[in-house]
Amino acid sequence: MRILITNDDGINAPGLEVLREIAAELAGPQGEVWTVAPAFEQSGVGHCISYAHPTMLAELGPRRFAAEGSPADCVLAALHDIMVDTPPDLVLSGVNRGNNAGENAMYSGTIGGAMEAALQGLPAIALSQYLGAQTAGLDDPFECARKHGAQTVRRLLDLGDWTADDDFRLFYNVNFPPCPADAVRGLRVAPQGRRGGTRFGMKPFVAPNGRRYLWISGGAQDAEATPGSDVAANLAQYISVTPMRADLTCHASLAGLAKALDEG
Repeated sequence: MRILITNDDGINAPGLEVLREIAAELAGPQGEVWTVAPAFEQSGVGHCISYAHPTMLAELGPRRFAAEGSPADCVLAALHDIMVDTPPDLVLSGVNRGNNAGENAMYSGTIGGAMEAALQGLPAIALSQYLGAQTAGLDDPFECARKHGAQTVRRLLDLGDWTADDDFRLFYNVNFPPCPADAVRGLRVAPQGRRGGTRFGMKPFVAPNGRRYLWISGGAQDAEATPGSDVAANLAQYISVTPMRADLTCHASLAGLAKALDEG
């Protein structure tokens, strides 16, 4: 198996090394693991692509490249340049430092990389490590993802189903819970949820030179979330798997809206 890995934390992020280990186990001794990741951290860029300017590439070693762009740029660079003659069988994005469950999924560059791979017609999985009080004291905060990552991906691969109920291709969002690896209670398929009262905001900051800046601020990641959701599963020490697709349509509203507005 030939696997492409990327992330949004950057080419030197520890989570990417965890993902490389997971990919190497899945690919096997006869397989290949290719890395194309952002040269610098790209957290929060979502599915952004560098449409208005070029992306510079640097080859750092065998099958290892850094791109000055987003995770989606990295996938495009791999598929249409670096690996154009030997495309991957699977794209893995992560392992993100911090969860991409709940509302975080809307901002995630990790998910953006997997989404772009799916739009390009490839099987893709985003993987993130939820952090919290139980992981803070671990020697390896990625312990849970490192131990359970390959098995979780393998179970999804064994399903062999990457089609949705329309023209969009499925991809999967996997979040590993904020607990030690041996405390994981299992795996739960769950929809994307939302934490109550948790939103991103802005906080002002005055620099030493007197200039005023604004910093993005986040909310509590352990806030109570939608029952049965990915966040709820993670906080209950389950690995969450959420099937996703690149379609923001609110299908539940289509019929009513069409009845009210359609003409002719």
